[in-house]
Amino acid sequence: MENIHEHKKRNILIGGAWPYANNSLHIGHIAGLISGDVIARYYRQIGDNVLYVSGTDCHGTPITQRAKKENKTPKEIAESYHNEFKKCFEDMQFSYDLYTKTEDEYHKEKVQELFKKMYDNGYIYEKKDLQPYCEKCSKFVADRELILKCPSCGNETKGDMCDCGYEPKEEDLLHAKCIECGNIVIPKENMNLYLSLGKLQKEIEKYVENTKGNWRISSQNETEKYLKQGLPEKAVTRNLEWGVDIPIDQFEDKKMYVWIEAVLGYVTACQKICMEKNLDWTDFWKKHENNLIYMAHGKDNITFHTIILPALLLALDDNYRLPDYMIATQYLNINSEKISKSKGNGITIQEMLDQYDSDMIRYYLIGNGPEKKDSNFSIEEFIATCNAEIVNKYGNLINRTLKYKGLEEIPNGEMNPEMKKKIENTYTQVSQAIESLEFRKAIEIIRNLVEDGNKFYEEQQPWKQQKENITSFNNTIYTCSNLVANLSNLYEPIMPTSSKKVRELLHIKNASWEYIEVEKNKKINGIEPLFERIK
Repeated sequence: MENIHEHKKRNILIGGAWPYANNSLHIGHIAGLISGDVIARYYRQIGDNVLYVSGTDCHGTPITQRAKKENKTPKEIAESYHNEFKKCFEDMQFSYDLYTKTEDEYHKEKVQELFKKMYDNGYIYEKKDLQPYCEKCSKFVADRELILKCPSCGNETKGDMCDCGYEPKEEDLLHAKCIECGNIVIPKENMNLYLSLGKLQKEIEKYVENTKGNWRISSQNETEKYLKQGLPEKAVTRNLEWGVDIPIDQFEDKKMYVWIEAVLGYVTACQKICMEKNLDWTDFWKKHENNLIYMAHGKDNITFHTIILPALLLALDDNYRLPDYMIATQYLNINSEKISKSKGNGITIQEMLDQYDSDMIRYYLIGNGPEKKDSNFSIEEFIATCNAEIVNKYGNLINRTLKYKGLEEIPNGEMNPEMKKKIENTYTQVSQAIESLEFRKAIEIIRNLVEDGNKFYEEQQPWKQQKENITSFNNTIYTCSNLVANLSNLYEPIMPTSSKKVRELLHIKNASWEYIEVEKNKKINGIEPLFERIK
């Protein structure tokens, strides 16, 4: 791995998937998105220029349905969830440079420009097709507003996706029932705009071939499955009242399909924050030697990031860099059951934050999260892990070092050379793990260093050294103080709140990503236990 001091600053763009403004965030959502924050914090620490963006996905049918149910406007529903999401991310210490929303005027304007460009480039074209029309409601009906018998399992299902995993085809929907009035719909001709994915298939295949080595295996498999089937054309307009207007003549009665404008939000959010920070957004989104793009999302969103987003960028035909890394996360199950709205078995992130420390939640979800396969969450296991690994090991090392009876300042000791080497090796190993998207492994490597520190402390027996050999005592406490200082750097991307508190105790200005030593004879700022044991 290159030496950090010789490394040329890169421009790193990280996009976190946009949560949909239709329901509260549960811990599964956070488990799927927190990798983006770890990457953002890590790259800032090693000295790169980082932009980390996301936002709330505000448009589409489910929001209008919820608005009707609650007797509100779609805008009120979207706004209320947007504010809730924003607060949750802030409380979870997500370090977004911009968390915006698709209802933002800047986004709408920019996304219309991008849409028009793809249309002018010939990748978006007009086509008449048959669509479900409800004569009683006098409108074309979206898939989610239809009920039909699933051709695969025979159960009643909504038109977008059956619980059995079957996705109803266009022809399945043409004689379904309208949710609103119960009327059987009829097929009726409708003019829409389509994205020609087929035209882009060869270029997407080439992109996937060149990049997939940086992706998790689930992204590779899912993407190749879709490419093998051949990419279909995809409607980019819908008959909706709530969404972004179409900037093309004769399509004034339509809105942009949610998937196209929300995915392009990565570009518009980057443009907006660069305008605010007086940066050039093309340094992050166009092809250069010195930039990298990461996308963090859940496995249900893989193809939107690996196929649709690259397709849209290619259709713009304007030297866009395609994403380098896909950080797809699997599902977090609760008590061995898949989180489901109908079962109501999800724990919201707000419920967790009301009871537990955000650093502990972060530590658990990163260290035990569904990185490569679905993982299981239970409160019992969460509590046991936090008490054993954070309180008993890390918290204990901090307390027994910095709260040593009668100790008011960092002693004038010498650093143990073996421990110094171990710390330096840990930085290298954790860097490699994080850059390989192995966040669980990164936590394990840091945890091993904590265990080595506690073992070193026990072997040195400072309580004896203090009486028998004050020089040895000073060396032990000085070595352990340096260990704690470096752990606050290593844990910064994972547990930022407690890491900051440790730095304040030890008069360290900023988190860095290199071996540091604390100033000798410096007073230790008033120490409180950093972590409370969970009852």
